[in-house]
Amino acid sequence: MKRKSEFIRHFRKHKLAVISLVIVILEIIGVIVLPVALNLDPNSIDGAAFNQAPGTAHLLGTDEVGRDIFARVISGGGISILIGFLATAVSVAVGLPLGLIAGYYKGKIETLIMRLADIFMSFPAMVLILVFVAVFGSSVPIIILLIGILNWPAVGKLIYSNVLSVRSKEYVEAEYAIGTGDRKILFETILPNSIAPLWATLAFRISSAMITESALSFLGAGIQPPQASWGNIIQAATSLIVLTKRWWIWIPAGLCLVVTIVCINFVGEGIRDALDPKMKRL
Repeated sequence: MKRKSEFIRHFRKHKLAVISLVIVILEIIGVIVLPVALNLDPNSIDGAAFNQAPGTAHLLGTDEVGRDIFARVISGGGISILIGFLATAVSVAVGLPLGLIAGYYKGKIETLIMRLADIFMSFPAMVLILVFVAVFGSSVPIIILLIGILNWPAVGKLIYSNVLSVRSKEYVEAEYAIGTGDRKILFETILPNSIAPLWATLAFRISSAMITESALSFLGAGIQPPQASWGNIIQAATSLIVLTKRWWIWIPAGLCLVVTIVCINFVGEGIRDALDPKMKRL
């Protein structure tokens, strides 16, 4: 409880992180509540308003087929944020136990897991995702699984290195000496003392997953229209006319993506500083 209160106190000192956290929370609430509260339909077509500039009828204007940009930005934000969080959860679900096992048991199992991680990291993730998308399709669940599974080595290696460090501590050696079981040592002693650096990097992994999804969608290999995501909304800017004369089609989604990524990274920085105040910037 004391450590929790100290964490909150240190986190609150990072003003940018606090403001960013509020913005991210408001965004998450917005993408959940607004579609229901305002009855937004991202695929509804207004046949009398093609490429219409922002106005009273359409707050952020419409695209080339008459779809409301505001509704699509909100819907796309929900998809992009969902993929960021769930893909990171998949990475942790795979990497955390593998890193624990490799760091604790060592031997052949350590070699096997670490070499497997090296194999995953030796291939460009984006290229592999493009290959798998071509084979299995590009639905939301598949994108989540691909990004999550291909990013597990970073989580696994982080946990692995921390477990190796904690495993050599005197209090762990003492538990070995008194005959404490492996399961108790692993989950009650080593895991709690190895996981703090992972918490500090989760925000950066979420933002990285969102960037990957947006890049895939921008390239046409991610979320496919008519389903919206920030990436495939920005894809409209590949047209010179849209880029130069119809700014309302792509700038709102682009700004939302940039603001969200920056805010999530500030939150991650705040968490890092709160977990280790010595790292706090002057």
